[in-house]
Amino acid sequence: MNENLRHAMAAARLQATDLATALAVDPKTVHRWLKGRIPYPRHRWAVADLLQVEEADLWPEVTPRHRAFNDEVQAIYPHRWTVPRATWRHLFQSATREIGILTYSGLFLAEDTGIIRLLVNQARAGVRVRVLLGDPDAPAVATRGIDEAIGSTVMAARVRNALALYQPLAVIENAEIRLHQTVLYNSIYRADAELLVNSHAYGTPAAQAPVIHLRAVEPEAAAATYLASFERVWANAGGSMSCYAY
Repeated sequence: MNENLRHAMAAARLQATDLATALAVDPKTVHRWLKGRIPYPRHRWAVADLLQVEEADLWPEVTPRHRAFNDEVQAIYPHRWTVPRATWRHLFQSATREIGILTYSGLFLAEDTGIIRLLVNQARAGVRVRVLLGDPDAPAVATRGIDEAIGSTVMAARVRNALALYQPLAVIENAEIRLHQTVLYNSIYRADAELLVNSHAYGTPAAQAPVIHLRAVEPEAAAATYLASFERVWANAGGSMSCYAY
């Protein structure tokens, strides 16, 4: 029996069915975890994030591969697709002041209606939401598509699709969408002092590239560098997008 997991779920007031729903698994799978079976890494990370505990606290026999050991670096994921969906939701849901998204298309988020609804609700609650997407006509967007071996027109089409899906934010007072023409070396997703930084690697789709989870703890630390980068792109981006249709 995994008593650590059982106690953590009780402390979070979650049942096996709640955990199963959040992770999109069968409740029987959660019961097997409670009986002692060790989940796949992506499920361990998602459970730990959802219960807001360390993976090692739930499965001390497993060496955590995505966790780091200082206050600023919270986690390292080998690929963006290994970041649990619950982590993205928790990131944006935790914001009390500001949410920022800087990417070329961010289509994987835009296609998640739950995430869009969450961003809209956060904006309505007073959280400032800023979304920076690549200008689909910008050379940097075309080049990124070529670098990812999907073609320049495909990348531009992804941006246009994302813009259409982000439209519910365009009519919210605290939300703003801008287009940038910047060459991005990483995509940045922030909620107050928490950041998920998705590095860009030549010839590698962003979904396959690593993600670093940072927390801004010192003015001169790594997280501050990415926050400053976000602000520079924002300042140089196109005007406010109250309506942008393709």
